[in-house]
Amino acid sequence: MTAAKDKPTKRPDGRYDNVDFTKAVGFKLPTVKASYLRRDVLLFANAIGCTKDELHFLYELHPNFSCFPTFPINLPFKQTDPDVYDFFARALLTDVPGVPPFDPQRSVDGERGIEILAPIPVSSAGLDLEISPQIVGVYDKGGNMIQEMVQRVVDARTGTVYAELTSKAFGIGQGGYGGPPGPKTPSYSPPQRTPDAVHVFQTTPETTLLYRLCGDYNPIHADDGFAREGGFKGAFLQGLGTWNIAAHGVLRELGGSEAGRLRSFKARFAKIVYPGDALETRMWRVGEKTVEGRVLEEIIFQTVVQEDGRVVLSNGFVELWKKGLESKL
Repeated sequence: MTAAKDKPTKRPDGRYDNVDFTKAVGFKLPTVKASYLRRDVLLFANAIGCTKDELHFLYELHPNFSCFPTFPINLPFKQTDPDVYDFFARALLTDVPGVPPFDPQRSVDGERGIEILAPIPVSSAGLDLEISPQIVGVYDKGGNMIQEMVQRVVDARTGTVYAELTSKAFGIGQGGYGGPPGPKTPSYSPPQRTPDAVHVFQTTPETTLLYRLCGDYNPIHADDGFAREGGFKGAFLQGLGTWNIAAHGVLRELGGSEAGRLRSFKARFAKIVYPGDALETRMWRVGEKTVEGRVLEEIIFQTVVQEDGRVVLSNGFVELWKKGLESKL
């Protein structure tokens, strides 16, 4: 609960008084429960482009049936709901100290990341999954408000942490309060050479409609009229849809489609993807490091639209466990 003295107050002109972004640092939002079925895991794999030669992601009786490792990124949307829900009602989060409330209709995803800390189960049966969000910082850039958050996916019964989710949300035109600009983020620029691997995924008018069943029911991804009211030419693909399609491409091309090899994946959302765009994810191996006696391969990636070359995912960085190699140190 935000104390009254820390709560911004709205003025008649729509702006806010009593704003201090520094008060938000470390604030813990309410913990939410999450659950999912094997059916949800299968649907997710279909939505992000897994193919029949990756049957272990698509068939629950496969001897190596696996959950695609980025699946938890959608759990803060889905939570425990087996059905559709009111996207905007859920987006109205708890008041954050010193920060005006985010306007969900003028807010977009800026960056997303995931670190896999334990193998992701194929269902939540027998688990008591909780998602614990915490504000890392709120920044003021170019008149926009940027909220950085970390969420941990934890089994409350055992204390097992399955994944840590990171995000930056952009409140368009919701800044301009003189808050901190935020830390400089690492830059992962593609090397000036031919990619080591390329993956292409052809979106269709149905891609966004299929992906929304994974938990993101924002009508802007289904309703052309609603999207046009927001200044877009029509409904467009979820940013996390593009993000997860790229994650599948990287794991398929450089990780042998093995769920256990993905350690972390992150990228920045740069441009909108419209149904019918062909997504080309380009990957470059850039280094290796040793963690707990195992070798991690470092990969930079970028996703572009084939037709016009516009970059839709930038600053992409992946860590893959190298297969069958232990450190000699």
